[in-house]
Amino acid sequence: MTTSIQLNSVCLDLPIFDISSQSLKKRVMRMGRRNRIAEDNSGVVIVRAIDDLSLQLVSGDRVGLIGHNGAGKSTLLRVLAGIYSPTSGSVDVRGRSVPLLDIALGMDDLSTGLQNIRLRGLLLGMTDAEIRRKAKDIADFTELGDYLDLPLRTYSSGMRLRLAFAISTSVDAEILLLDEVLGVGDSAFQARANKRLQDLHDRADIVVLAIHSSETIRATCNKALWLERGRIKMFGDAGPVVDAYDEFMRAS
Repeated sequence: MTTSIQLNSVCLDLPIFDISSQSLKKRVMRMGRRNRIAEDNSGVVIVRAIDDLSLQLVSGDRVGLIGHNGAGKSTLLRVLAGIYSPTSGSVDVRGRSVPLLDIALGMDDLSTGLQNIRLRGLLLGMTDAEIRRKAKDIADFTELGDYLDLPLRTYSSGMRLRLAFAISTSVDAEILLLDEVLGVGDSAFQARANKRLQDLHDRADIVVLAIHSSETIRATCNKALWLERGRIKMFGDAGPVVDAYDEFMRAS
């Protein structure tokens, strides 16, 4: 089976359940007449997060998602990961997809570091055999030593991030979905982390990356997708798209 992603006229509406103030709700509704905010029949405020998006990606594509905060980058990654089902349109993802959107998801404070390697590995879709085969490499990369025998609740935030990063980047993904590149540890560890992340990129058939760094997109991606209010503003070769976006931001 050839690895691919096909989106056809995808729309995604997200309800906002925590708007309790009627005056705020009315204010939001007035805004909705000019943008993507509306109200359904039950009175719940709805935001159109993805709007009529069609896209095709094939093996070898490395796509950088660009756009201002709220443009729909992270939401699109969640649609591709199957976390959000589209309100309308279709999503066809062929290949083993691994989303690295919340690398600490599924980790347990009361379990040891070694136990969390298995827990997080299973959540990422690894088999027991894969986890056993990769556990030593994960442990060595973290440089946490005897701390791996202690509960996660005893870890500092930096230690937690190291462990989560090491586990998440040990997967074998045909399609890699990544939301921002994380800073983990000191400069020496960061250099190792960047190399490990690059190795993960190289192993995948398709990579979709949401990041604010134009330089990183130019260096690692062959395509770029510029999103604006959940719609495609521009899609194509990374260089021209990033140049157009940077020029737009400077003019703004």
